[in-house]
Amino acid sequence: MTDTLFLRSDEIADLAEPVDYVAAVEAGYRQHGAGGTAEPRTKLVNESPPGMLTTYAAILPESGYMGGYTYAAGFGERDAWFVTPLFDAETGEPLALLDGASMNPFKTGAAGAVGVDYLARADAETVGLIGSGPQARGQLRSTATVRDLSDVRVYSPTREHRESFAAEMDATLDCEVRAVDDSAAAVSDADIVITATNAAEPVFDGDRLAPGTHVTAMGQYSPNKRELDTTTIKRSKYVPDLRKRVMQDAGSFIHAVDEGVVDERHVHAELGEVVAGSAAGRETDAEITVFDSGGTGIETVAAAGMLYERATEQGLGSTIQFAPASESLTGR
Repeated sequence: MTDTLFLRSDEIADLAEPVDYVAAVEAGYRQHGAGGTAEPRTKLVNESPPGMLTTYAAILPESGYMGGYTYAAGFGERDAWFVTPLFDAETGEPLALLDGASMNPFKTGAAGAVGVDYLARADAETVGLIGSGPQARGQLRSTATVRDLSDVRVYSPTREHRESFAAEMDATLDCEVRAVDDSAAAVSDADIVITATNAAEPVFDGDRLAPGTHVTAMGQYSPNKRELDTTTIKRSKYVPDLRKRVMQDAGSFIHAVDEGVVDERHVHAELGEVVAGSAAGRETDAEITVFDSGGTGIETVAAAGMLYERATEQGLGSTIQFAPASESLTGR
């Protein structure tokens, strides 16, 4: 038997700040770019009752962790559950089992922030944010750790939601955060554009992007949905989290391919390759860059490993036991 740490979501909630997630996730992408292994999500869908079961995984050899995410949504409950197993990458032993709900916006936001850090202009300071939910909050708080922001314009379709979000973030961040009445007002002349939505159709007009803009799109992981229009894809240096998932579920890119605007050669590099230095990131102040963040096991395992270490140092969590196959596969 081996002892495995179980961490509840409330125990995880205050273990780390956005800057800690960003540092861990940056290291994770660097390891992936240097040869770590990760696979795109697998999504199983049920029609009645409607719901889905999703998994993805990664190995981070330098950190010594491997694992991933399994989450279920729907099935009559209109809710979701996030389970993160963390294993020792050398022995295979289960180190921890995390209730991943509270870390979700921050590990995803950290991936977006790493994209900003390596692809946005060094002097970028204004943000156009489309979305006002937990993922938008995680993206903005994380982005504020890698750039000195001065002005954030946020748009979401419900006035009450965008105004409440703007008031909360204005009080949290050391910059002005204000709600605007449409996506054009958010995007026009922004140095950084972040989309954190569940939209099925493009949420802004790509012709409105100024030269030198960086775009992080994190809500598009279905071949039938897209946050970005074909103009944005065509104008951009396009960097996904995983090349393997581009033609699987990167809806904006798939639409652009289907319309004949680009082909798969338009994929510049994976984010890990940029972070590891084997591929160039931004090369001029005028180019438009896109980081397509559909979600991977890279940021999940990196964040889970960091949280596991902190919880162990602070004596948090409870212990559960797993039996190895050598003891349990008796055939009796």
